[in-house]
Amino acid sequence: MAHMWMVRGDSGRLYEEFRDQRVVALGWIELAHVAKPGVSKDKLAEVFAARRPDLKPGSILAGASQVWRYINKVEKGDKVITYNPSARRYLVGTIEGDLTVEQNPSLPGMSLLRATRWDHEIDRDDLSVSTKNSLGSTMTFFQVPPAAAAEIFRVATGKSGPGAHNASNIPATDEESSEETDDLLQSLEAKAVEFIKDKISQLDWDEMQELVAGILRAMGYKTRVAKQGPDRGADIVASPDGLGFENPRIVVEVKHRSGSMGSKEVRSFLGGRHKDDRGLYVSTGGFSKDARYEADRASIPVTLWELDDIVRALVDYYETVDSETRRLVPLKRLYWPA
Repeated sequence: MAHMWMVRGDSGRLYEEFRDQRVVALGWIELAHVAKPGVSKDKLAEVFAARRPDLKPGSILAGASQVWRYINKVEKGDKVITYNPSARRYLVGTIEGDLTVEQNPSLPGMSLLRATRWDHEIDRDDLSVSTKNSLGSTMTFFQVPPAAAAEIFRVATGKSGPGAHNASNIPATDEESSEETDDLLQSLEAKAVEFIKDKISQLDWDEMQELVAGILRAMGYKTRVAKQGPDRGADIVASPDGLGFENPRIVVEVKHRSGSMGSKEVRSFLGGRHKDDRGLYVSTGGFSKDARYEADRASIPVTLWELDDIVRALVDYYETVDSETRRLVPLKRLYWPA
């Protein structure tokens, strides 16, 4: 099977742009003027160090190595994958173009582009734990291990790949290995977040509602949780007194589904709010750009929580959440040398 490469733009920030523009792209705009096929890794590192004296040598070498591979090792016909951490979905495609260096207004800060045909979109839950782990590196650009690439191909197409054993894996350089060792804690944290998200996604709607209420209680609020029934736009009400008389009165809507929430859903949520209310809209499937715009222009303060936000809040307050909430998502503490 052709090589498969992971290209992630700023923690998944550019997932929709990659899809809509039919490209993958890297930043490192400091290297754009020397980004030509055949450029050496040493040259890239030299230029990068001159442009970014604030970076550590390991970061310089790792960045130069990733750009060098992207320029010199990626070929037409190679497979490519990118990740949307909000929706927990991967986009799988095929590289169709040579490297182009340009400034695309839709991709701010990204200057190294390759035309891409996006063929499939798959759920993270459809992949094995080992493949999820292989895709958990914090590097912006890396080669997906052959076994993981074969599984992704199989899940995406329903067919067996041409054979993982035929795919040659490009070994990491000493510089990259050193940098990955330096960033091991960051990598572990990123993987932990994704596996906690996997666990939370398995909760049913009632459990998700209780989880959000438990986090709010750990933050110091008292909560009233609505019983299951017709959607009235207020699944949870949180306030200092528990009755909603004292401010802030936080009205919470919880949507636990795979699809992202749009502007229509956010407007509906805002429609029943009082002027002194505060809104918290929770969607495990994420939010569209229009939904975020709708929240930004709302007449009352509204916070949008997706899975990443739920995980961060849960981890931040885990020591103070009650036992019922801990039972929903059991976690273990990991100690690391300071």
